[in-house]
Amino acid sequence: MSLYGVHKVCYLIETDMAFRKAMQDDPATALQSMPLTDEERRAFLEKDLATLYRMGVHTFLLSRLPRFDSMGITRSEYIERMTGLTR
Repeated sequence: MSLYGVHKVCYLIETDMAFRKAMQDDPATALQSMPLTDEERRAFLEKDLATLYRMGVHTFLLSRLPRFDSMGITRSEYIERMTGLTR
């Protein structure tokens, strides 16, 4: 696991407009050069927030993802997917 790589993806989604757009248009290509394991890459591509959370991704970074619509997850979907995981 390369938690640094996952955190970097979350950070870039928030701060880098070009990367954010690439994640919206073609996430597989956007993630290609990122230092991720196959499981981490799959979690991003499948919008599997539970797996990312269980990997140890910081909840603050995860909570920012719906704000930028980079993964196609609304705030309400995020809350639904995360309910029960953080208790």
